[in-house]
Parts: sequence; C-alpha cells; structure tokens
Amino acid sequence: MKESQALLRLQEIDLQLLRLKRQLSAMPQQKKLQAIAQAKRKLQGELASIVGQRKDSEMDVEDSEAAHDKFVVLMDEVKAQAAERQADYRQLTDLEAQLTSLAKRLEKIEFTHGEKVELRDRLRKAERNARGVMARLDEEAASQQEAFERASADLMAEVRKLAAERKSVVADLSGEVLTRYEAASRRFGGLAVERLAGNLPSVCRVKLQPSQFSDLRRAGAEVTECPYCHRMLVFEGAFDEVE
Repeated sequence: MKESQALLRLQEIDLQLLRLKRQLSAMPQQKKLQAIAQAKRKLQGELASIVGQRKDSEMDVEDSEAAHDKFVVLMDEVKAQAAERQADYRQLTDLEAQLTSLAKRLEKIEFTHGEKVELRDRLRKAERNARGVMARLDEEAASQQEAFERASADLMAEVRKLAAERKSVVADLSGEVLTRYEAASRRFGGLAVERLAGNLPSVCRVKLQPSQFSDLRRAGAEVTECPYCHRMLVFEGAFDEVE
C-alpha cells in the first residue's frame, strides 16, 4: 500500500475507532459503572474517616478502662491502709480525704466511660454499614460489567479488528509521516488528512491557486501540507483529475 493510501486509510480507521468509542461510552451500563465508581470514591473517603475515628475511640475506651482499673487498685490500697489499727487520727483523716478524692475521680471516669463506649459502638456500626454498602456496590459493578461485555460484544469485535488493521497500516508509514499525522490528528480532532480532488482539498474546500497547484505538482510529493488549513494533503492522483 502506498504511503498516501495508508495515510488516508489510517484516518478512516481512527475515525471509526473514535465513533465506536463514543458508542461504547454512551451505553447505559457504562454510565451506571461511572456512577458506581463515583459512589465508591465518595464512600471510600467516608469509610477512611470512620475507620480513623473508630480506632481513636477504641483507644479512648482502652485508656478509660486502664484508668478505671488503676483507681480501683489505689482505692483498695488506701482502704487497706485505713483498716490498719496502727493509723492515728490524722493519718485516718488523710486517708479518708484520699478515698473521697479517688471516689470522685472514679465516678467521673465511669460516667465518661459509658459515653466513650457508646461512641465506639456507633462508629463500629457505621463502619460495618459502610463496608456493607461497598460490598453491594462491588456486586453491582460486576453485574453491570458483565452486562456491558455481553451488550458490547459486536462493537468490541469490530474494535479489535480495526486495531489489528491499524497496526498493519501504520507499518506502511514512515516515522516522520506518522509523527506529523498524530500531531495533526490531535490538533484537528481526528480530521488530520484531506485529499486533493482536482484543485480542491476535501476538508477545507478552499481551491488552490494555479501557482500553488503548479508548485505542488512540480514537487511531485504524494503527501504535502494544505497551504490554507495546514492539514496533511494527499496529492497523489490529483493530476489525473485536472484537465
């Protein structure tokens, strides 16, 4: 295949692939998959926050329980000292004051401990619920992906066929021409190449002046550049259409 013919065919293939890609993206399963992915990203952020809070809450409960056990031991020690008959009145008064202080602090710990346990349990439940929702989203995503693959089988087969042909066509192009084509394709949204029919480019439709046409004809290149729109211009075969 001539380079000019390969260039035109490459553009046809790429435009067909672009249309197929749009068709695939517009399928209802794809839209649902996108919505599921968005929901999962949001849920993952929320879950990370819940897990962090749950871990902090569990540490608070553990610290509270440790503090409670510590004060219970201290109270037992003070009670044991107070029970010793050798203690005098002043010592007993001091020990009673210590017991009163320890009892108040223990009461405060027990009061806040209940709130901490309640918060921890709420966070654990929130985490279980979030993980349950994530699992259901994963199941729905798998179901939609399976439905998409079934519904898009013919389109995907055509994509694979065109992709294989594209590799063969690209092999007929020089590296320089392929680089120019890819740059022009990005610039012009896929319409990178036009063919000269007589003295009229097929895309921009601006007639070449006689002097421009003569210059291109003398150059004898199969592929050049349109002087107006600057797309790649396939010149091969144009002479046959001019009287």
